[in-house]
Amino acid sequence: MKKHPASPRPTHQTGLLALATTATVLGALLAAPAHADTGKLLLTGGVNTIEGAAGGGLSPWAVIGSQATGGETGVSAYASRAETQDHGLSAYGVAVGINDRVELSVGHQDFNTGVTGTLLGLPGLHLKQNIVGAKLRVAGDAILDSDSLMPQIAVGVQHKRLDSTGLDATLQALGAKRSGTDVYVSTTKLFLAQGVLVNGTLRATKANQGGLLGHGATLGGADNGYEFMPELSVAYLLRKNLAVGVEVRAMPNKLKKAGAAAGLGDGLRAGAWKDVFIAWAPSKNLSLTLAYVDLGTVVPATTQNKKQTGAYLSAQIAF
Repeated sequence: MKKHPASPRPTHQTGLLALATTATVLGALLAAPAHADTGKLLLTGGVNTIEGAAGGGLSPWAVIGSQATGGETGVSAYASRAETQDHGLSAYGVAVGINDRVELSVGHQDFNTGVTGTLLGLPGLHLKQNIVGAKLRVAGDAILDSDSLMPQIAVGVQHKRLDSTGLDATLQALGAKRSGTDVYVSTTKLFLAQGVLVNGTLRATKANQGGLLGHGATLGGADNGYEFMPELSVAYLLRKNLAVGVEVRAMPNKLKKAGAAAGLGDGLRAGAWKDVFIAWAPSKNLSLTLAYVDLGTVVPATTQNKKQTGAYLSAQIAF
């Protein structure tokens, strides 16, 4: 892969402005007369994912974030950090839940490319991505239907945009775009008596590594259409404020063929994201999540084909 000069990076300010604007809108929503003052059962509303939507750490669930129930408006805010052998990811954002029916979220990600950026001639390269999402509960109620087979079902959308960096020319050469939109449907079933929650999400996406390496690819005739990627989460409540679980999120492999056409063999292949987590809610407004994560291979051409495994920590405040 050729070395390219760094591009101007004024879009970092643009990303901050977008976050500030969205926060203002969310703040206006919170000025509504109804606010969450009763709240949901601990941990049944999930936590914020690294993309902002309520769910597990990696995958959105059909639940609506915050402590708000019917007739209330609530808000949640989160900060997360993942560290693997060669990379690091910081994520933070806010989400608003309205009437336990609608969720609006905004998130920001900062990915430290580590050794990959250095080998590309871009030492210290950070990929920064802004994500704006919306989710609508269309059927079921996880709590009220916990004694039946009826799940809670929601549909969601996430629009993602990468800030401009020195990697722009490389992504352009591969035929990957810096922005794209995911659409998903999530089904969450809570077996309250057994303390088990199961979620399945089907995502239509073009995102490479969740969008951190752009969306789609065309070099070498790579398939540039949407792909349907499954995601699965299972959580078990050890007690009312402590849960353990696992997640698996499949990733499209659009850059693999483009990378081969660029002379990298399978050096841009991607693998599924996985985690094993423990979530603790010391109070109804605070939750902490610790996980072991496996992000599969991330640009294995520069990381000696190592799987990117490591630790994940996230804190959420919800009202």
